[in-house]
Amino acid sequence: MPLSPWIFLCAALLSAAALAVEPAPPRYNTVSLQASAQREVPNDLLTATLYFEANDATPAAVANAVNKRLNEALRVSRDSKAVRATSGHNRTFPVYTRGNQLQGWRGRGEVRIEGTDFEAASALIGRLQEILQLGDMQFSVSPQARRDAENELIGEAIAAFKSRAEIVKAALGGRGYKLRNLDVSSSGGGPVPRLAMARAAPAAMEVAPPSLESGISTITVQANGTIEILE
Repeated sequence: MPLSPWIFLCAALLSAAALAVEPAPPRYNTVSLQASAQREVPNDLLTATLYFEANDATPAAVANAVNKRLNEALRVSRDSKAVRATSGHNRTFPVYTRGNQLQGWRGRGEVRIEGTDFEAASALIGRLQEILQLGDMQFSVSPQARRDAENELIGEAIAAFKSRAEIVKAALGGRGYKLRNLDVSSSGGGPVPRLAMARAAPAAMEVAPPSLESGISTITVQANGTIEILE
């Protein structure tokens, strides 16, 4: 059976298209560069974890003791409008003897507080330490302060990248350069831990609020890219 003329036509068109697509010419004189800009930013966010532990013969008794104490802590926290308090991890688990015999049950529950008002946070921590134990405190840069710093540093990082590109161009004797790609990223400003393991005070004893020193974090914005030197 003779082949349809349409088959020959399609084959001819495909061959012509393949010949028309030429590989991109190789690029020479490409240089990878990196530049960065940094800024020290005060830590303006405090996160603290307080917890309560209980032991008893049954899981129900343990859960009841832990839940009552956490409910009381959250009730106390509601009086502080400038600090946010949320429930943290809450678990009950068995306790065994060395002979692998069930000895009892233990429970642990957490309350986490977060805020940028350090005075209010310190006062609340002091009140909660009357009924809870302080596990840890961390200071960090708040999301809004981080965004503000990064937005300002982006321009500085790109300006530093362009300055280095000009230096490379001059060193290689080029008449100019083309920017092939550019990646901008940020780092730094993670939580700064301040550990504090303290036992809860007796119920009748008032606890002095802790003194807080938040410190600073370094925010860095990096500009990484590739340029092509023009001859």
